[in-house]
Amino acid sequence: MIARIPFGVPAWQIALSIALLLGTTIFMIFLAGKIYRVGILMYGNKATLKELWKWIKG
Repeated sequence: MIARIPFGVPAWQIALSIALLLGTTIFMIFLAGKIYRVGILMYGNKATLKELWKWIKG
């Protein structure tokens, strides 16, 4: 989006991209927090994708 701004982008597209960026950032922080909370207790074990999914759900 930054590269497109000089060429005349509608304001709603800029606002939407900022909102999506903030929303995704907050979601990823929440997700990483859930994984970290469980993962820190599982010290020494390898984390597989299946286990990560279980940690996210639990």
